[in-house]
Amino acid sequence: MPEPSRIEIVDREVPAVTGRQALIRTESVGVCGSDTTYFTVGRIGDWVVRQPMVLGHEVAGSVIAVGGDVTRVRVGDRVAIEPGTPCRDCEDCTAGDYHLCADLVFLATPPHDGALTQFMVLDERNLFRMPDDMSFDEGAMLEPLSVGIWACRRAGMRPGERVLVSGAGPVGILAAQVARAFGAASVRLTDLSTYRLDLAAGLGFDVETVGSGGSHPEFDVLLECSGAPSALADGLWRLRNGGRAAMVGMPKQSVELPLSRLNARELSLALVNRYAHTWPTAMSLVASGRVDAAAIVTHHFSLDDTADALMLAKTEPRSMKAVIHPQH
Repeated sequence: MPEPSRIEIVDREVPAVTGRQALIRTESVGVCGSDTTYFTVGRIGDWVVRQPMVLGHEVAGSVIAVGGDVTRVRVGDRVAIEPGTPCRDCEDCTAGDYHLCADLVFLATPPHDGALTQFMVLDERNLFRMPDDMSFDEGAMLEPLSVGIWACRRAGMRPGERVLVSGAGPVGILAAQVARAFGAASVRLTDLSTYRLDLAAGLGFDVETVGSGGSHPEFDVLLECSGAPSALADGLWRLRNGGRAAMVGMPKQSVELPLSRLNARELSLALVNRYAHTWPTAMSLVASGRVDAAAIVTHHFSLDDTADALMLAKTEPRSMKAVIHPQH
């Protein structure tokens, strides 16, 4: 296993393109909590870093070369990138659930390299052309925004419902914006951080400090985005009869649920494993102004300062999302 918490910048040849591939000049790469965990711990569950690995999977850039069979993009296009490449032929892929593909190649998931590189090659089907007025930072944020979209879909959220989002981190704030854009009657976020709650309130959401809201069943949908061990159980207590929950934040330890008592409300719980078919929706939500993706970007770093970017959440409490710019 490589030495944890060590970053090395290396020179590599610019990769060639063939077939349906495009060469991307990487402009913005968001830092995800998974990047920090791989950097500091070297593993997430069964995914273990066994050799040096390039991090980063929230990414946008420019097309600078294309293979001979490319038809969807052209040189000069500014693109947001879906980081998972499925086999496209297995049972899950042909059913449309390509995010569950056993052979999915996902950026910055061992043993696959990620996007913290100045140039990278991807299948054109992973590329989505951005409007001229969409920034590269916003394009990179379509990845965590897609998590929020998928959470709302997995929870079966319907217009007019009341939504509780536990965890006002980047994904939580984006998920809350998706719920509002999808027609929620109300959206409330909970967190321990006053800074994060203030940011959420500035976007027009109701907020509360964890533990201050009681357990009255007043919500139809729970989007658990914190990963705190007790957050799921606490949130489920606040769902009305027939309520639905989507679990986005994954605790590092087992979670106990009082199922025998919650059974009386006939609640439903869905887990969230990445996303599928979300980029067009994410692009539309940002382009139309219904989601402010740029609001969560608080810090910018050059490639040389990648280690500082990866540790930002641990060293700066008044931070939300770091973006690294590999060309700088």
